[in-house]
Amino acid sequence: MVQWDLHAALAPREAPAGEAPGALLLFTSEELSHKAAQANREERICHTPLARDARVCKAEARREFLNGTIVTPRKAKNGETIAFGYLLARELVVLCDDTGTVHSMVQHLRKENPQRDYSAGSFFYALLELLVEKDLRHLESLEDRLSQIEEQVSAGQLDSFNAKMMGLRKEISRWIKYYTQMEELVCELEESGVFSDQETQLFHRVEKRISRLLGEAKALREYGLQLREMFQAEMDLQQNQIMKILTIVTTIFLPLSLLAGWYGMNFSGMPELTWKYGYPAMICISALIMLLSLYLMKKKKFW
Repeated sequence: MVQWDLHAALAPREAPAGEAPGALLLFTSEELSHKAAQANREERICHTPLARDARVCKAEARREFLNGTIVTPRKAKNGETIAFGYLLARELVVLCDDTGTVHSMVQHLRKENPQRDYSAGSFFYALLELLVEKDLRHLESLEDRLSQIEEQVSAGQLDSFNAKMMGLRKEISRWIKYYTQMEELVCELEESGVFSDQETQLFHRVEKRISRLLGEAKALREYGLQLREMFQAEMDLQQNQIMKILTIVTTIFLPLSLLAGWYGMNFSGMPELTWKYGYPAMICISALIMLLSLYLMKKKKFW
């Protein structure tokens, strides 16, 4: 367990402070489950969700505190999904994280504002702001990947389109789901009544930022749908080109097939069968038909 003092610019606390006013407590899931097994059920720490059990972003309002979990689409350095549980009261913040991400974020806040004191609400606001700080840059990278796919489709490079789009579509859907849940979470924080008016205004500010990010993610989803329609149109165009070639070939050889079938009957009354120049004549007629067909198609701009 790691402890900091919210009222002393996040200064570390050496002695066990427990639920002392202004305490910021950070546990791992194993430490928190061990603590909860030994603690009195009336202690608020026991109501902190474990990070290993986190599946969605949510906030649940109690009489004197809120608790819930946050699960992001991002991965930590160890490859695990960044997820943590939290408990918020007026003078207490308890966090449960197994990836070390929250600890790094607290250290970042200490370094960025070494003289700033926090309340429980203002600290959690700063944590949420830091959590979504680089999300716009990541969404822009997703847009760049979609733009590259668009250029490939425009150039007729359709190989592996479905595989690339499937991965991007799943990732964009995860971000949309994440922002939708985060928006509801922050709304619950605003309406809980646990925090002051100033802290509620801070949460309203981060809610608007998350709403903008949600709009960006939805725009990326629409972009992906447009790319799929563009890909389908390009596929239809290529199929039409193939059908055009087959139609031209069929049109050219249809009269020749008629001639071959006509003179393939071998009736005894056909004078061309015994004519000395019958074979060269058929060659000339066939060539003339082919040239005439090509000329007419060219003139009609069939190819």
